[in-house]
This record gives sequence, structure tokens and C-alpha cells, in this order.
Amino acid sequence: MAVKLKPLHDKIVIEKPGEEKATKSGIILPDNAKEKPQTGKVIAVGNGKVLDSGTKIPLEIKVGDTVYYSKYSGTEIKIDEKEYIIIAESDVLAIVV
Repeated sequence: MAVKLKPLHDKIVIEKPGEEKATKSGIILPDNAKEKPQTGKVIAVGNGKVLDSGTKIPLEIKVGDTVYYSKYSGTEIKIDEKEYIIIAESDVLAIVV
């Protein structure tokens, strides 16, 4: 079953990649030693940011983009054992081209 999320305004939903359970040399990492990923694939975008004047600015990011985002930004959610993060477009640092 595909996850259907529709973020509001200037928010985007990013699918987080699976976490490393061990290092390249085979050492198993405990949960508190794992580094949070700061990259992911965009699966949904909002309609755009609405200014005080009522003008809507469309988002530069689109579904399918791979992005890097700020380390402690957004809200993490888990649906059907998959992890996602919902962040504002302003928290995206770069789009992989």
C-alpha cells in the first residue's frame, strides 16, 4: 500500500533512507551511536508559501528530488515501518542534480 500524504503550504515530505546497522568493518552500532541521515527523497510537496499579501509562491522542490536538509529540522514520523520527515522548504540546504 502506497503512503499518501499531502503536506500543507511550504512543507515537504521526505522518505528517509534505511539506517546503517553496522559499520563497513562489521561492528554493530547501538541506536544511540547511529548518525541521523540528512538526505532523502522527496515524496510529496505542499502548494507553496502564502505571503501576507495573499500571493502564493510555488516551491522549487518537486517530487522525486533527492535533497540534503538541516540536521535537527522537521518532524519525524513512521508509517508502516518506513520513516519520513516533514520539513519546511527553507530547511532544505541543497538539491542533488
